[in-house]
Amino acid sequence: MPATPWKIPPVIKAYEALGAIGDGRVRIEDERRATVTSSDGSKTYEVEMSGDGREIASNDNASYWQGYVGYPAIAVLIARGLYRAPANVTDALAGVAWKALNRKYKNDWAKTVADVDKELEQGGHDPDAVRSEAEALLAFVRGLKPVRGKRRRPPSEKPAVKIR
Repeated sequence: MPATPWKIPPVIKAYEALGAIGDGRVRIEDERRATVTSSDGSKTYEVEMSGDGREIASNDNASYWQGYVGYPAIAVLIARGLYRAPANVTDALAGVAWKALNRKYKNDWAKTVADVDKELEQGGHDPDAVRSEAEALLAFVRGLKPVRGKRRRPPSEKPAVKIR
């Protein structure tokens, strides 16, 4: 049975992956496995990948429910050195509260990107350079032609810690 190809995600997922690198939220476990912590720290995603990055399994919501390569897998491609993202771009996207923004704009990716672009500009970064890098990253993923590894359900959020 032939491997199922991944769909290519919307550009926002490249932004999120670059931000995960900027935040240092990617941890390489071994030659096949890595974990990525969500922007709000409530979830840890597991990513498994072949050495060349073509076969990818990830338990993030987008990968599981939408069938496209989610930001955790894209971030792992970068962390493994399969794609070189410029530090000025990953640094520019560090600290973005992606989950809160996506919730605020009801997953309207264009509105989220517009908000991030405004914040980038206010922070002295070039939003056009960031967008260009995000599009180049997606072009790399498209050219990789990744296929699905084992499908696994997404993690649930960690319960909130009660403080007395």
